[in-house]
Amino acid sequence: MGKYISVEQALDLVNSGDHIVVALGASEPYEFLSKLHTIAGRVKNVTVTNCLSLREYDYNTNPEYKESFFCESLFYSSPTRQAHSLGRASFIPNHLRLSGVNRRYNRSADIFVGICSPPDKHGFVSIALSNVYERRMMDDADVVVLEVNPNVPRTFGDVNVPAEQVDYFIAADYPMPEIKDPVLGERDVKIGKLIAGIVDDGDCIQLGIGSIPNAVAAALTDKKDLGVHTEMFTTGIMNLMKAGVVTGRYKQVHREKAVCSFMIGSREMYDFVDDNPAVLVLDCNYVNAPGIIARNDNQVSINTSLEVDITGQCCSESLGSRQFSGTGGQTDTAVGAQMSRNGRSIIALYSTAMVKDPVTGERKEASKIVTRLKEGAAVSLSRNDVNFVVTEYGMVDLKGASIAERAKKLISIAHPAFREQLEREAYECGIVIR
Repeated sequence: MGKYISVEQALDLVNSGDHIVVALGASEPYEFLSKLHTIAGRVKNVTVTNCLSLREYDYNTNPEYKESFFCESLFYSSPTRQAHSLGRASFIPNHLRLSGVNRRYNRSADIFVGICSPPDKHGFVSIALSNVYERRMMDDADVVVLEVNPNVPRTFGDVNVPAEQVDYFIAADYPMPEIKDPVLGERDVKIGKLIAGIVDDGDCIQLGIGSIPNAVAAALTDKKDLGVHTEMFTTGIMNLMKAGVVTGRYKQVHREKAVCSFMIGSREMYDFVDDNPAVLVLDCNYVNAPGIIARNDNQVSINTSLEVDITGQCCSESLGSRQFSGTGGQTDTAVGAQMSRNGRSIIALYSTAMVKDPVTGERKEASKIVTRLKEGAAVSLSRNDVNFVVTEYGMVDLKGASIAERAKKLISIAHPAFREQLEREAYECGIVIR
């Protein structure tokens, strides 16, 4: 075993100018990050690389520590958006499968900090809930620190680490962060049923998080022998496994195993994956590689988007130039699914959103199917890689369709109140000729 130290002793390892990489999402080291601000008086220009942070921390949200710490993030969440608004964070554009590879190429890690389960009888600890970039950064870092927490499940795959490879351990005992299932609305249910309509028995699925993916999972309960090859393992997937819907019987790769790269969900889900050999947490560079995804026949990729223009460009991560989330694995999984034999890629979104008027400040309904993406918007999935698009008003297949055909199809699933306007704008900009 590596040496057990206190959080304060771990913080003593940090020097000015250091690059600290912390684990993703539910694997964030809470004890270390919650006290990081306490060394602000002796360090300057410390960079913290994170991804999908689930908690707020003083080091990047308190203006008092501006000169000491800066956050660079592979995927924004609410706390990181808050830090960004304070000038304390910047986004790292990436495909999730390359996040560890490219970040390490750009800048090596001085210190890696994550979490793990208590060591087993063979002297291994499990980093459990994420291997998006964690093992790669652990190999790269000068110093590796893990918070040993009895609430961390022991999972299988590429996440089992010999304790002797860890420099320092911190004893911790805090609950894993949970994401509660959102209440499904009418639009969620409609979209879920539409997507379930093109998922067949024996298909292999990829799902994300949120009300639409949850609605899809709920709509798949009458299917049989589904497989799972997904970047994210969720409570919805657990429910399908418990119900016997997911068996993986017809998968070509990792048969009868649910494959993922990270996990976020409920306490019930964490308990379900604990010591469960039916679930594998593997390196995201492998899991999300389009060529690996394509090895499973009938792969169905289901992702969401913030805005889709009438040529098929998908902005899934920004509101204009304001970063909201990240590309994540959207391109990885959409391309991989379409490379799969009989595979399908689906982009789902509500037809409208309530948007604040920049002049009056009042919120008004706006179409999410648009003629042009907002100025500065990031194209997360190019129009060349789009297959199915679905709203509560229907589903259209854009594969092989011309720009004019795409415009007509996408306008047909826009909210009825905006279709005439979209048709007029499409004509005015030369996309559709009357």
